[in-house]
Amino acid sequence: MENEQFEEGQIVLCTVDKIIGATVFVKIQGNIEGTITLSEIAPGRIRNLRDYVVPNKQIVCKILSIKNNSIHLSLRRVANSEKKELLDKVNKEKSYLAILKTVIGDKSISIIEKINQDYSITDFFEEIKNNPKILDKYLDKEQSEKIKQILESKKEKPKEIKQIFRLSNKSSNGIVIVKDILNQACKNKCEIKYLAAGKYSLSLTGEDFKSLKSENNKIIDFLETQAKKNKCEFSVEKN
Repeated sequence: MENEQFEEGQIVLCTVDKIIGATVFVKIQGNIEGTITLSEIAPGRIRNLRDYVVPNKQIVCKILSIKNNSIHLSLRRVANSEKKELLDKVNKEKSYLAILKTVIGDKSISIIEKINQDYSITDFFEEIKNNPKILDKYLDKEQSEKIKQILESKKEKPKEIKQIFRLSNKSSNGIVIVKDILNQACKNKCEIKYLAAGKYSLSLTGEDFKSLKSENNKIIDFLETQAKKNKCEFSVEKN
């Protein structure tokens, strides 16, 4: 079953295929069909559906459920950070494919198919960065050297994610309590800046969004737990 590659909660890139009544039909990753109901297009009242979706437009959606070989999606439930993460991944894969096609030339299709038996293209290039010898399995020496040179010239800047949150304590030593919680939360893994009256910015930098997002969630969970223990007011702003 083709649908086995997907799971509930997954963020996917879709292309709008057609609109019938209040239902939007999309193609996921080129050929798998999915549907979006009107209520999952955008929050609030929708006056004109085509303000949000038109045939052939690419949109980022979240898989709500997979039932009876049908995939039901949501456009409105995708956070900006999730959308950015997926689009960055898609653009990165396009860039990697372009590199392979430029370096290999006429035989690129067969080589790419061979690589895809072991890795996704993105994972292949990430592995190369740690172990360049992997290239020797798929490419000749000259091609391998060209790939290495291109990657060296395209070294990426560190990724960064930010999270705004509020933390305050109205007791006489509230400032001390808040400061202690913030110091415990970071432990040199992140940067927390004071913005205004109980409002802070948490920022993390690293090589990939997935790891950063996981670390961000751990820190926010810690802050929330400590806030409850110390009778602090705590809230997180949506990205």
